[in-house]
Amino acid sequence: MIQSRIGMKICYDKETDSVYLQLFSKRPDGVVEIEEGVNLDTTKDDRIVGIEILNASKRINLKSLLQLDLDEQLRALRKAS
Repeated sequence: MIQSRIGMKICYDKETDSVYLQLFSKRPDGVVEIEEGVNLDTTKDDRIVGIEILNASKRINLKSLLQLDLDEQLRALRKAS
């Protein structure tokens, strides 16, 4: 799991080939499927708190997504030291 400066967490599960983008730490109350294999976790007040992408390697460039977030982490670490 990688956490960016803005608090978003990115999880990739190689076994299921799925990506989860946790936007907020608030627990979701429901799920909305916006298209087959793409689900939004939502709260009672319709706030999106997470995005799940199934068959992720076929839908998005995983290397770019994970590298971008990792670059942000390294910059934050360098600033802190």
